[in-house]
Amino acid sequence: MNQNTDEAEEWDMVIQPTYGLFDLKLRDVWRYRDLLLILVYRDFVAQYKQTILGPLWFFIQPIITSFTFLVIFGRIAKISTGEVPQPLFYLSGVILWGYFAECLTKTSTVFRGYSNVFGKVYFPRLIVPLSIVVSNLIRFGIQILLFLAVYLFYIFAMDYQPHITYHILLLPLMLLLMAILGLSLGMIISAMTTKYRDLSFLVAFGVQLFMYATPIIYPLSTLSDKARGILQWNPMATVVEGMRKGLFNEGLFSWGYLAYAFGVSIILLFVGIVVFNRVEKSFVDTV
Repeated sequence: MNQNTDEAEEWDMVIQPTYGLFDLKLRDVWRYRDLLLILVYRDFVAQYKQTILGPLWFFIQPIITSFTFLVIFGRIAKISTGEVPQPLFYLSGVILWGYFAECLTKTSTVFRGYSNVFGKVYFPRLIVPLSIVVSNLIRFGIQILLFLAVYLFYIFAMDYQPHITYHILLLPLMLLLMAILGLSLGMIISAMTTKYRDLSFLVAFGVQLFMYATPIIYPLSTLSDKARGILQWNPMATVVEGMRKGLFNEGLFSWGYLAYAFGVSIILLFVGIVVFNRVEKSFVDTV
């Protein structure tokens, strides 16, 4: 009897019942954290590995986009940015939105992009979208250095007087909310595209439209009360305005809307993980 028990303890594989709907498998994600780091390194290094300018694209993309916004919305449309210099205003918005949009769009293609790997090797599928969020966080950190350089240039060379407030202490929380929103929406869309392929064609277009419903190219204070009241229900609007409040003391910040954005983010994260884990069991048959 003891001999059989010892042999059972030496088994390499244990067959267990299937996971429940609300089992988020976070313990498995922690066990495979080394794989997460490997995927982060691969995504970050391989992104511009075969390009001529390489990592310089981290700076070129936000500079060109900010310049385009400056010409179209600042000079032609003459949209006011308050007391914030227009280049600083647009650059901050472009960098913030770039991180959110990259997390969302890349996560939304996980099942299609990794279908061959998912069908052959087991590992927690949540590792892949998490690696996208973390690798983009490194990219975001590099672009923040660009913003700080422009910020300091305006302070010392253009005699800009910054009005930094205590809200700057909330920047890590705002960044976390951006990551959660991008990750959650991306996982939900990725799960839906396994059955409805048309959604994959609408993601880029939808993200672009969503940007105009977020105060990236305009401050909320320039809108009418009715439009402002509608757009403040967009969690990303709270994040962007909160960050600008900390950096420039410009922006409409409300603790109530921050609590709302936090609540929506947590709910979407939970729904995203549940849907993602549920679809991963059968997506090979549909992708």
